[in-house]
Amino acid sequence: MEHGVATLAQGLIATAQAPIATWTLVAVAFFALGILVYVALRSRTRRVDLEKALQAFQSLDIEAFRNLVDSAEETFLRNNLSPKKFREIKRQRAWAAIIYAREAGRAATALAKIGQAAQRSSDPAIAASGVQLAENAFRLRLQTIGAGLHLLTEILLPDLQSRALPPVADQYERAAHSLSRLGRFSSAVDGLVRSKSA
Repeated sequence: MEHGVATLAQGLIATAQAPIATWTLVAVAFFALGILVYVALRSRTRRVDLEKALQAFQSLDIEAFRNLVDSAEETFLRNNLSPKKFREIKRQRAWAAIIYAREAGRAATALAKIGQAAQRSSDPAIAASGVQLAENAFRLRLQTIGAGLHLLTEILLPDLQSRALPPVADQYERAAHSLSRLGRFSSAVDGLVRSKSA
């Protein structure tokens, strides 16, 4: 009888824990969705200095970002530093990478606006380049948000083995390539930047 009661109690505890885990995951998903909606609305209403954003985008040191999120570099640091020093360095590297991701995301928002403006061009080549730039910039923006959340996890839990980061650097290079293709129509791009900045 006592064994049956104990088994029943364990079953009730396990049954109660399952919904708690499910509701926790649902809450985290809603929180992440709220962040995405907030970022999307904020970027639509905020005025962007496109010339400044273009300069910021082109001046980002993407190789330094790659180094900050390199798993081989993290393994080297983990093997050669004390656990306390490793956690400190990992947090510093993650904060620096968040700054890079944030700047890339801001610039991606401006690039998307340039791409959207280029799409309205009567020249089919400029319009097609604008579509490609807007798509690559949008993907870059999403990946920078994902990278930021990932890096925040690393700051909070530095002892965890890092998972693969969203391919922000690769997407940055795709956006830069799209920008350079659109830049071949330099007078059109200069006109877009001036008209959107005014």
